[in-house]
Amino acid sequence: MAEATPIRPQPADTIETWHYEADVVVAGYGIAGVSAAIEAARAGADVLVLERTSGWGGAAALAGGFIYLGGGTPLQKALGFEDSPANMKAFMMAALGPGADEEKITDYCDGSVEHYNWLVDNGVPFKESFYGQPGWETPFDDGLMYSGGENAAPFNTIATPAPRGHVPQMADKRTGEKGGGYMLMKPLVETAEELGVRAEYDMRVQRLIVDADGRVVGIIAKQYGKEIAVRARTGVVLATGSFAYNKEMVQNYAPRLIGKPGASIEEHDGRAIRMAQALGADLAHMDATEVAFFGDPQLMVRGILVNGRGQRYVNEDTYPGRIGQETLLRNENQAYLIIDEAAYEEGCAGDSSTPFFRFQPKWVAETAEELESEMGLPAGALVSTVEVYNRHAENGEDPVLGKKSEWCKPIGSPIAALDLRNFTAGFTLGGLRTTLNSEVLHVSGEPIPGLFAAGRCTSGVCAGGYASGTSLGDGSFYGRRAGVAAAKG
Repeated sequence: MAEATPIRPQPADTIETWHYEADVVVAGYGIAGVSAAIEAARAGADVLVLERTSGWGGAAALAGGFIYLGGGTPLQKALGFEDSPANMKAFMMAALGPGADEEKITDYCDGSVEHYNWLVDNGVPFKESFYGQPGWETPFDDGLMYSGGENAAPFNTIATPAPRGHVPQMADKRTGEKGGGYMLMKPLVETAEELGVRAEYDMRVQRLIVDADGRVVGIIAKQYGKEIAVRARTGVVLATGSFAYNKEMVQNYAPRLIGKPGASIEEHDGRAIRMAQALGADLAHMDATEVAFFGDPQLMVRGILVNGRGQRYVNEDTYPGRIGQETLLRNENQAYLIIDEAAYEEGCAGDSSTPFFRFQPKWVAETAEELESEMGLPAGALVSTVEVYNRHAENGEDPVLGKKSEWCKPIGSPIAALDLRNFTAGFTLGGLRTTLNSEVLHVSGEPIPGLFAAGRCTSGVCAGGYASGTSLGDGSFYGRRAGVAAAKG
């Protein structure tokens, strides 16, 4: 039976040869893994990182690079924005729920300024410039922008808006290839190497090794087809990412992502979660998902988004990830952007980090009534939506969904519709339940001795909602905690 289920833990007394040994063994060399490695090494531990691919970086190195930080960081202050831990918490509790972990969010907000300084001290560069346009990310090397809809309804009435999307400075960024996340990872890996952290690549972790007392003392991995036993004298840190590319886990826990592209990397197969589950680890928010929406924010803010019934369902100036969640999770993945010719041309003329999201209209007409008929929507549905929107937009208002007045302009003629149905991708947010010190919790509520975790294999600050930068933010923040705790044993 054990051979049929190799994910089950292996007793330490059955290990004949330890191929590698270290005080702290970290599985995964992305943002959580490198942060854990740095802090474990600074705590005096001998650290070994096991990385599945042939190089460091993980999903972080391919990401846009947002790190969600606030509470009054030096960058926020330098650019004239006021923030506080309490204000940051008010937004995060409202935006990242339902069921957001208040203790973890409070802890994260209180430590946010210190974490920013830690990143800077470790060589991560931030340019003192603010990008204020709608967008998934800045197309330039600006260091700060809104990245969670903080300045849009409904959150701008819950907490004082403050931009918290901190982006490492990088020239010649390429979305999805070498983004700002690369300039987050590079100096951190260099710091780890200077501290003596070792790395073994092409290592696929398989299962945990436990001693007679139930303490995690190592990892079984496969390297070039050979089974490798790695001993951890004080602790194991799991930091191998989400389960977005595990088809069975997505079907079981986050079925709304079935058949959707994974906005992640294929190495995010949930293995670390399964390995810890085999020891009785508890899970949280396994149904939570971020949803990328393939629409250019420069166009969306200038029109109105309607669902399959011709009704508006979200304020178009909010965080595009929230638009994605509202579209996929609550509107059957049905979305159309209604926009007039002048607004379309104006939107296409602006700078964007996602110009490939600027699609040609599928339907064009002289009136909303004609457009509605061409689209096959119920008679009167779109007409009434446009009429209500235009009536209030004449006064720069949107009492229905609260779009900011600067974007409230009546939709004129010619009028067009962009077909944005099924234009979503996603990744999972749930995972192992952990303490503030990144200890993995057993279903009994007690920490599993010797086992720590951080990053997207855990349930972090996001429980349902999302803001760009929270993955790299809590991954690095709690990766640090995991490294310190694992070094202590």
